[in-house]
Amino acid sequence: MTTSYFQIEPSVSHSLSVGWKKMMEQFLPLLLIVFICAILQGPVRFIKGDADFNFLMLMFLPLLLAYGFLFWPVIDYGSDFLFLKAVRSQKVEVAELFEGFRTKFVQIVLANLLVFALVMVGLFLLIIPGIIIGCRLVFVSYLVMDKDMEAIAAVEESWRMTRGYGWTIFFLGVVSFFLVIAGLMVMIVGVLVSAMWISASFAALYQSVLEYRQNSETLPILGVNEVPEG
Repeated sequence: MTTSYFQIEPSVSHSLSVGWKKMMEQFLPLLLIVFICAILQGPVRFIKGDADFNFLMLMFLPLLLAYGFLFWPVIDYGSDFLFLKAVRSQKVEVAELFEGFRTKFVQIVLANLLVFALVMVGLFLLIIPGIIIGCRLVFVSYLVMDKDMEAIAAVEESWRMTRGYGWTIFFLGVVSFFLVIAGLMVMIVGVLVSAMWISASFAALYQSVLEYRQNSETLPILGVNEVPEG
């Protein structure tokens, strides 16, 4: 007999609990994914570097922007999808981290650009709107990868799915911040474990909202898998 971890009201505590459990079930491949992402995110972090690098940044700005908007989002979206597979108790294959370059490159790039633009507009409007938009669009990467949605459709669906869960997403983000701080206190290993837990928890929240809305609204949502008990 199988049961689901997600047929209850989505919450921060539930997402963290399921996220931790699923992270531990496939610890090594998820650790490798987070480690690869940490390395590949380096150039993106460099764009946000301090003033000492301004001249060097100016020289390589076109390459850095291309990397930040054409390469990194594919890795980021691929990582989100692999953590979602882990939450669903599906086997995680590290090679799939790069699958988006072959199958969903255009959708990923356009979705990332659209989310970036909307959040930036919100931040310019006294910051708080940007935070709200960021919370409401947190499921875009999952919808692109999981449901094969186009950019605009994924943004619209994420906005619909997160209705009523804005505070849940926000507080999970706050908890994630403190998890990163706690991870920094125990150096590299702690940061990697924190990153794994955070990614698994957000994937669990997506799956929870997806399945809970299906059960409560009886909508024909595809791609929801039952998770074996225990």
